[in-house]
Amino acid sequence: MSIERIEPGPRMSMAVIHGDTVYTAGQVAREKAGASVTEQTQEILQIIDAILAKAGTDKTRLLSASIWISDMNTFQEMNAVWDAWVAPGCAPARATVEAKLAAPQYTVEIAVIAAK
Repeated sequence: MSIERIEPGPRMSMAVIHGDTVYTAGQVAREKAGASVTEQTQEILQIIDAILAKAGTDKTRLLSASIWISDMNTFQEMNAVWDAWVAPGCAPARATVEAKLAAPQYTVEIAVIAAK
């Protein structure tokens, strides 16, 4: 079975497709780094939408999501954006944990797995 990489780089690819499964890298806000959890989550989900589209799928095909937030006190704020984004009836299996992220301006990181 072939492996296709989307936006491969020296350290990571934005996504990897193996068979009919798409695995995204953890995504952080690019333009909204340092902004509110709401703004960062909105941007991250837009990035994920674009990556899934490049892979030939979309958020209605999500299988799993891993979410890292730097402060669990912002859980509800992140969830408000997530809940508005997830397609009705298509919620993936999901885990959310509090973690120190790669840089202090990042408050949310999200990785998803989707079917093609």
